[in-house]
Amino acid sequence: MELLNVIAAAVAAFAFGAVWYMTMSKPWMAAAEIKVGPDGRPANASDKMPFVIGLVGMLLAAGMMRYIFGMAAIDTVGKGVTTGLGIGAFSVMPWIAMNYAFGQRKFMLTVIDGVNVTVGCGIIGLVLMLF
Repeated sequence: MELLNVIAAAVAAFAFGAVWYMTMSKPWMAAAEIKVGPDGRPANASDKMPFVIGLVGMLLAAGMMRYIFGMAAIDTVGKGVTTGLGIGAFSVMPWIAMNYAFGQRKFMLTVIDGVNVTVGCGIIGLVLMLF
């Protein structure tokens, strides 16, 4: 049952990311300096590997969060969401910000990706505690 819980949490966060980046596609592509074709889509739009890596990453994150929740006795929806948001905002987001700062990436990229990781971790925390 734990495996299904982790898979459900990963899929939920991945789905949020899909909606988030569809909504933010133009600002994100501009901030990430993605080359686009004449149709306005990324030049490498046919490459499926980022989606595979993204889903595997969500599975790993959800699995580790499930482990942390068990070790920390996080056992309610409220605690799950709060801890998930905290992991995203105060553990993952600072690394993204640091890497983008050293890489001289646009600040808007940090904001867009930071919202995705923070909300995504909150969603993982929510789903993990629903089952």
